[in-house]
Amino acid sequence: MDSSYKIPGSEPQMLRVGSGAEAREIAYISHSAGSPSLFWLSGFMSDMGSTKATAIAQWSSERGLSSTRFDYSGHGRSSGTMEDGSIGRWLEEAEDAFTKLTTGPQIIIGSSMGGYIALLLLRAFLRDRPAEAERIKALLLIAPAWDMTEELMWKRFSDETRQAIMHEGFFLQPSAYAAPYTITRKLIVDGRKHLLARQPFNPGGPVVILQGLQDPDVPASHTKELKAFLLGDKVKLIEIPDGEHRLSRPQDLDLLFSELGKLV
Repeated sequence: MDSSYKIPGSEPQMLRVGSGAEAREIAYISHSAGSPSLFWLSGFMSDMGSTKATAIAQWSSERGLSSTRFDYSGHGRSSGTMEDGSIGRWLEEAEDAFTKLTTGPQIIIGSSMGGYIALLLLRAFLRDRPAEAERIKALLLIAPAWDMTEELMWKRFSDETRQAIMHEGFFLQPSAYAAPYTITRKLIVDGRKHLLARQPFNPGGPVVILQGLQDPDVPASHTKELKAFLLGDKVKLIEIPDGEHRLSRPQDLDLLFSELGKLV
C-alpha cells in the first residue's frame, strides 16, 4: 500500500480542516503539471491508495496533467475515526481540498460514495460559489452511490438493524471487502441533511457514469434513477454487462481512461 501513495512520485502532505474540537488533519497528494487537473474522490471505506486512485494519478502524470487525491477523515492516512464520520463532514473535507489545493479547470472523478460527494460538491458550488463551480468542467462517476446512507443503507436494513443503530448508536455491518465496519446513528441522521432526494438537478456540464450490471452494492437500477433526475443533454451512462462494484479490472480501467481521455 505504501508504494502506491508515491505515484507519481510524492509523499502525502496534510491539510487542516475544521477548527476546535472538529479540527482534523487530511492526508493528500497533489501533483502539479498541466491543465486540466483530475480531482479524485474515493468511496466509503476506501482511500487514495486504491487501485483506481493510483492508476488515475499515474495516467495523469504520464500525460502531463495535474492531479489531486486525499483521504477522508477516518480513512487511510488522515486523522479521525470512522465513528466520527458523516456525509457532511466528508463533504466539508472535499470542499476544502478542492478550494485550497487545486487551481484552474478540474475534472472530478468519484467512485461509489465519491460519486455522491462529487454531485453534492457541484450542487453546493452552483448554489453558493459559482466561481468554483465554473472550474468543474466535467464529472466522471463510477457506480455513484447517491443518497447512500438512506437508499443503500437505511432502506435495506432490517428492523433489528435499524433499532440497533437508533437505540445503541451503531451497528457492525459485515463487508465483502474487509472486516465489519461501524454504521453509526450520526452517519444516518446527518446523511438525511444531504440528500439529492430525486429532485431535478442540472449539473451544467458533461457527466459520464460507468456502471457494472453485476454490482451488488450500487445496483444498476439505482444509477438509472440518477440519470432520470439529472437534467440536460450531457449525461452519458455506460453499462458494463459483466462489471461488478469496484470496476478496477484492466478492461474496466481501459474504459475509464478512454472516457477520461475524451473529457480531457
